[in-house]
Amino acid sequence: MSPIVAKLKSRMSMPVIASPLFIISTPDLVIAQCKAGIIGSFPALNARPATLLDEWLHRITEELAAWDRDHPDHPSAPFAVNQIVHRSNDRLDHDVEMCVKHKVPVVITSLGARPDLNDAIHSYGGVTLHDVINATFSRKAIEKGADGLIAVAAGAGGHAGTISPLALIQEIREWFDGPLALSGAIASGSAVLAAEAMGADFGYIGSAFIATKEANAAAGYKEMITESAADDIVYSNLFTGVHGNYLRPSIVRAGLDPENLPVSDPSAMNFGSGGNTDAKAWKDIWGCGQGIGAIKDVLSVGELVARFQHEYADALARVNTNAICRMGRPLA
Repeated sequence: MSPIVAKLKSRMSMPVIASPLFIISTPDLVIAQCKAGIIGSFPALNARPATLLDEWLHRITEELAAWDRDHPDHPSAPFAVNQIVHRSNDRLDHDVEMCVKHKVPVVITSLGARPDLNDAIHSYGGVTLHDVINATFSRKAIEKGADGLIAVAAGAGGHAGTISPLALIQEIREWFDGPLALSGAIASGSAVLAAEAMGADFGYIGSAFIATKEANAAAGYKEMITESAADDIVYSNLFTGVHGNYLRPSIVRAGLDPENLPVSDPSAMNFGSGGNTDAKAWKDIWGCGQGIGAIKDVLSVGELVARFQHEYADALARVNTNAICRMGRPLA
């Protein structure tokens, strides 16, 4: 286990990073996630106007510090801020400056890797994780100074890759032994254990947290998740210019045919309003991953993480029992 992973896990109740959810992740959700013992995160762009980011970071830092003083035996997990490094993000320099000011423990970078950003976060001891969809981008991110990787495999909610998690983790682990999280249809404690078995250090979970009481999501969005399954997910680049997974019922409700969506021009990337159609991502077209069949109810974050812990323990017990049984059999 790498020193960075060991340090992060020392303050976690289970190996889960909650992914940053556009619009949905706010301080209420992040604080609840960290108090439950998992890394909570939010996109810097969720704080609008830009000046609000300073207030959010101050609130999160102070509330978690107060929790730690009152609960020394159950400290909060670190929190993370997601930075969109794409050239369309004209707030990036300001938002990185705020992360440095508040010494944000973990910064997740997306859609571009910049050595100067990594250097800025490293200046105070922060950790940078870069999300990638293939091994080629993985190498580039590490070469540019990222500490770790988030492998965004097939089935992940929102912007996602197409490679099987089995293949993606294997290819990355052939050359990289640092921090590695796996994203893609993870919505249960057993799936987190499976991610670890494949070689990841953390499960990276997003869609399951949309259907929580603390999430800044419409009630209809949460309800749609609890009523949907993997067959209800559509993969398209129409809405932002980057391929992603979305809830079929939300596409139908917007008056579009999920089976006949046009292909968008990638140069038309728009992460704020999804301006490639009249329907706006993520306001009208709702992102979601293929693992949502495991989500049946809208719970609090604490209740959901507790469920993950029970599922993880049960899955681990089954694996151990099966291993013991196999050891008693003669080899073929």
